[in-house]
Amino acid sequence: MHTNRRATAIAGTLVILGMIAGALSVVPAVDEPRRLALVSAHEGQVLLGAVAQSIMIPAYVGFALLLYPMVRAQNEALSLGFLGFRLIAATFHFVGVIILPLFLVLGQELTQADAAAAPGIKAAGELLRTARDLVNHVALIISLSLGDLLLFRILWRSRSIPRWLSGWGLLAIAAAVSASLLVLLRVIDVVTPLYLAMNAPLALQSFVFAVWLMTRGFVTKNP
Repeated sequence: MHTNRRATAIAGTLVILGMIAGALSVVPAVDEPRRLALVSAHEGQVLLGAVAQSIMIPAYVGFALLLYPMVRAQNEALSLGFLGFRLIAATFHFVGVIILPLFLVLGQELTQADAAAAPGIKAAGELLRTARDLVNHVALIISLSLGDLLLFRILWRSRSIPRWLSGWGLLAIAAAVSASLLVLLRVIDVVTPLYLAMNAPLALQSFVFAVWLMTRGFVTKNP
């Protein structure tokens, strides 16, 4: 028996919205070696990235709030953890939004700086870029993944979605967390083929999961 179709359909739509916003939040100028010299000329790109990442906050939290009443009926403790990690991830999203405009500030400072001050500003830009990577690709990914790990654990046991889909989610989460830990340990860098390949299974699973929620919803078995 399919239940809560309206709520699951909206939740799936929010996943798609979050994925689109995530793609728009990428700011290539910030990842270039001469980032501070480029951001002033790409101010619109930086601001678009900040706006897109801010859209991800209500999308990710709204997804959790919509599913929480349904998964709470299956396991209250794990569902509360799922919601809590989503709220933690929203905080990291907010930090990421704040970081982006700071590149514009440093870029403007660099254009006005003399030869003596320029190295210090460039060093601050490197530190800011490292902070952004750690927030977006380590803290944010790990907090989201831990929450989704709890979610798919609930869905695996309840069979509210097919086990191949929840199992896919569990395995993909393990790969994504591993990629974030490798970034934290400076074994790999972000936006590299290996990092993207380790995150690709979760991105694809998230899309399939979203479509499933929009078209099929959760299923509960009659006692």
